[in-house]
Amino acid sequence: MLKILAFYIRNCKIIFDFCFMMISTPYLINDAVAWVKRKNGPNEVVRILLDSESKDAEHCYQLYTAYDETPYYMGRIMFDAEGFWIYDGDVLTVVEQEQVAKFIMNYVEST
Repeated sequence: MLKILAFYIRNCKIIFDFCFMMISTPYLINDAVAWVKRKNGPNEVVRILLDSESKDAEHCYQLYTAYDETPYYMGRIMFDAEGFWIYDGDVLTVVEQEQVAKFIMNYVEST
């Protein structure tokens, strides 16, 4: 009885993990803008552009100021297949980077 139960639990876990992986990557797929609360200076609206041609990571996003006549490049944020991210730039603080990463990971496109 315990062997059957262990087999059942193991297989259900595998199925659950597979289903969770299938639905747990709702990354931003279109361009968007996000409000970033800045530590130093005025708060900023950041334009986030999907960089589909980048081979550096699973998902790569270019970051620019949103409403300037000449957008200022703020760096890029990259995600690996497991959902870990890294910021490549020197404009945003760690807290600001976390705001952008959370926005991208939790973005839900309105219809």
